[in-house]
Amino acid sequence: MYDAFYPGQVWLDTEGKRIQAHGGSVIYIDDTYYWYGENKEKTDGKNGIWHWGVRCYSSKDLYNWKDEGLIIPPEPDDPDSSLHPSACMDRPHILYNQQTKKYVCWLKIMNKDGTQSETILTADHILGPYKKIREGLRPLGMNAGDFDLAAAPDGKAYYYFERVHTETICADLTEDYTDVTGYYSTHFPRISPPYVREGIAHFMRKGKHYLLSSGTTGYLPNPSEIAVGDSWHGPYQVLGDPHMEDPSHTSFHSQISCVLKVPGKKDLYIACADRWLPKRTYLNYQDYADNFEAIFNPESGKVPDWSVVERKDKEHGIQAGAENTDIADYVWLPIIFENDRPVIRWRDSWKLEEFE
Repeated sequence: MYDAFYPGQVWLDTEGKRIQAHGGSVIYIDDTYYWYGENKEKTDGKNGIWHWGVRCYSSKDLYNWKDEGLIIPPEPDDPDSSLHPSACMDRPHILYNQQTKKYVCWLKIMNKDGTQSETILTADHILGPYKKIREGLRPLGMNAGDFDLAAAPDGKAYYYFERVHTETICADLTEDYTDVTGYYSTHFPRISPPYVREGIAHFMRKGKHYLLSSGTTGYLPNPSEIAVGDSWHGPYQVLGDPHMEDPSHTSFHSQISCVLKVPGKKDLYIACADRWLPKRTYLNYQDYADNFEAIFNPESGKVPDWSVVERKDKEHGIQAGAENTDIADYVWLPIIFENDRPVIRWRDSWKLEEFE
């Protein structure tokens, strides 16, 4: 039994197994927390298995999590399915639609032809079963990357996503949450990775809208960025990196996937993040940042040079290239507001009881 959070350490479920809910979110329903995400239990980086469905856990205290099983299973018998284990399915997000009484799940799919699209499913219960409603959706005709879903108290919902390698989009969802209406706004235009924003996470506090995002460096971590606006569509003012005391500039070697406002707490928001590469925390952002600009922006004049990464990997006995994400860990940290600016500081451990 856990009685605290231990960021970056191995987190086991109530059966003593590693929690497999990567790139996911936490939703609170009827006094129970549900944490769902990518199931990477079979992903060793070599066998061609990208995912094994979406797994969900339940908890009463946020520390101890019971495995509720696969709420969206893989489809290994259909090579053309977006749920085939070899399909690059990422970042499930679920919203409850009060009008339709359905739980609506969106999945990001990186297709074999280089495009990115969405698969949408619905269910009557958070734990499923889920039924595919749409597959191969390219919202607004765009390649849609990392994203978040958010709903206003009146039920109006929004879809924040990375228009791949260019900018961030906020698009209005249809009333049933299974498509976009066509109305959207654009934010944070960038020339190329590593500066393009992905891993978008939206939350609200005191009437303000906040967007947390990461740069674009694959599984290698990078500096987060926080922006604030007065409405769902902004405009957003960039406030900088909330991990201000991280000398590695890697968001404490993690990538935020969602922000949870803890019910019953006056002002407690938790940044829930994945540490995709727990064995490579010796790397700094500066070791590899320029390489991504060199790869994605030929006009930069930079040339890829992985020698520093290769040297450090060799020193630590790590063979890079095949990323074993089934051992990815989690970094859950509280967001502290200093003059209304969000700040995330490292803690080896912490408890909910530390907050009002």
